[in-house]
Amino acid sequence: MPTSPRLRLLGDRDFGRLFAATALGQLGDRIMFLTLPLVAITSLHADEFQVGLLAATTTSGSLLVGLPAGAWVDRMRKRSVMIGTDLLRASALLTIPLAWWTDLLTIRLLYAVALLHGVLTVFFDVAHVSYLPHLVGRDKLVEGNAKLSAIRSVTSIGGPAVAGPLVGLVGAPATLLASSAGMTMSGLFAATIRRREEMPEPSRSSRLAREIKEGLHFVLQHPALRAIMFSDALFNLSLVMYQTMLLVFLERTMGLRPFGTGLVLSCMGCGALLGALTATRLSKRIGQGPVIWLTTLATCPLAVLMAGSSAGRPAPRSERRRLCGSARQV
Repeated sequence: MPTSPRLRLLGDRDFGRLFAATALGQLGDRIMFLTLPLVAITSLHADEFQVGLLAATTTSGSLLVGLPAGAWVDRMRKRSVMIGTDLLRASALLTIPLAWWTDLLTIRLLYAVALLHGVLTVFFDVAHVSYLPHLVGRDKLVEGNAKLSAIRSVTSIGGPAVAGPLVGLVGAPATLLASSAGMTMSGLFAATIRRREEMPEPSRSSRLAREIKEGLHFVLQHPALRAIMFSDALFNLSLVMYQTMLLVFLERTMGLRPFGTGLVLSCMGCGALLGALTATRLSKRIGQGPVIWLTTLATCPLAVLMAGSSAGRPAPRSERRRLCGSARQV
């Protein structure tokens, strides 16, 4: 019986293992995205500044190593980088439930884990993108990217939907065990891929700064790339601010339990999946450039409606002060 063209690439054993590794790793990452701030909010009673700083620490990896990461990864086997970063991220997340069980959990430990996880994620993402052409070839690259993008959208829905009930059942710190397990399984699946890369030719370290400079100069000199870069930077800054305060808002002002918070974030993931399914059709109809700014302009202002929500009741001011005072003493 002939294989459907949509499933043909999944029949490739090595790509199937990469697909499974991507699904498990992304699921673990999405669980972590929801759970790590909830550890600070519910277990350490962190205030808004501390939760915001935690989110900034989580995403600071791109700022710290984003530029040299590509040049460094080019000097290594991508598959080995993926395996190593997955296992290291899993180990880092495992320290949080261990510290919680031994009464050693502090906000400083969360900052350290978030920073390490963010830096490792940058290297993983660069290696993952660079490895796919080697694995499937240029002729199947679009199909491979489409399938991996689809599974990322699915995990954007499934991650919060799984994390919410788990946090309600076992608590936020223990839920990170599921995130650690997902990343561990991702690394193990990647380790079973049989197709090997050739070791890149060694290059002089003095060329690293020049390669970074040339790449940055190329982007800044290209009008379209320059506009996309600054637009993405502003959008991601605003998105991190929104998503960080959203968790505090839902938990403390709206009074939602973890399951409800996970449900709200799952609805956001549904929007991401809908966008992935319609992006190609919209791009063909109105063009790729207009899609970038029209979709942002049409959807982002709707986030203002969240501030008008009135369900639930905020905690008394005296209680909020007590919680914030407890967080500063941690």
